[in-house]
Amino acid sequence: MDTSAALAALDRDLRRDLPALDDHAVVERTPHVTRHVDKRPRGWSGVVWCDVDATTADAVVAEEVARFRVLPGDCEWKHYHHDRFRALPVHLVAAGLRPGQVEAVMVAEAAAVPAVAPPAGVSLVAVHDAAGIEAVVQVHEAAFGAPFGWLGERLLEQLVESPSRLDVLLAVADGVPVSAARTEYYPGTAFAGLWGGGTLPRWRRRGVYRALVSHRAELARARGVRYLHVDALPTSRPILERLGFVRLTSTTPYTLPD
Repeated sequence: MDTSAALAALDRDLRRDLPALDDHAVVERTPHVTRHVDKRPRGWSGVVWCDVDATTADAVVAEEVARFRVLPGDCEWKHYHHDRFRALPVHLVAAGLRPGQVEAVMVAEAAAVPAVAPPAGVSLVAVHDAAGIEAVVQVHEAAFGAPFGWLGERLLEQLVESPSRLDVLLAVADGVPVSAARTEYYPGTAFAGLWGGGTLPRWRRRGVYRALVSHRAELARARGVRYLHVDALPTSRPILERLGFVRLTSTTPYTLPD
């Protein structure tokens, strides 16, 4: 993979020219930022691209933080570590935002991800209904130790309104869901995003997550997707690297304190 070309495509498709992530959201572009705005109570809004310097940063950041304070749902300034203005985090913190955990931005060409079969006794099942989404929520809550009812609401809405933008999968062993993951498609771009992948503790290190990544790559290839994108935590990065993913950069979310 040409990593320079892939990073340029990511900056273009998923940042500067990002499409709206669903039918309820809009993307707004100014000379300094691209922002995704979803005014639903459980929507996601955020700054995904910016072009500022020492002269413009304070005013631009202040305007966006003021917007965060009145928008419902989750709001985030998604800072990418390779951006030109390296001092941006100082301005974000000074404006009242707090950094989250650093994530590795991992990308692979969908066609290059190898085929990986699930472990014996595990099958991968596509989710198309409310019962399946409830199972996804339960797996996520057990795997990550946090509430995920908000995710269930979002996924149900997407399955009804724009199912072509989504693949949702469960890994099932003896009738019991043990892992869950999804792919989000971004029409008009070269990318699809891989999200989730939470696996119940006793099923970890058995190849379930690798099989889910591989199967989602196969589904994405069938749709003509060139690149797969993951914002990876340290636990999943080594697995992704073994499947051919490369870290192009890192990203840190900046949000308002609770």
